[in-house]
Amino acid sequence: MDNLYLHRLYAKRAELEAKLELYEARDCFGDEEIDDGTDQELREKLSEISSEIDTLERSRAP
Repeated sequence: MDNLYLHRLYAKRAELEAKLELYEARDCFGDEEIDDGTDQELREKLSEISSEIDTLERSRAP
């Protein structure tokens, strides 16, 4: 069960990283003026998921 959950967290983290990259790339299209807090929200979620992954990985270590 933990292994499946950990893989889901990896997938979610990858998804959030991709969304953040796209959001940050918006300045290439002239939309850098928009500051709606989305990037901060994505960073916070990434941090939470990464912390959870670290905790799970440490608990599995011998």
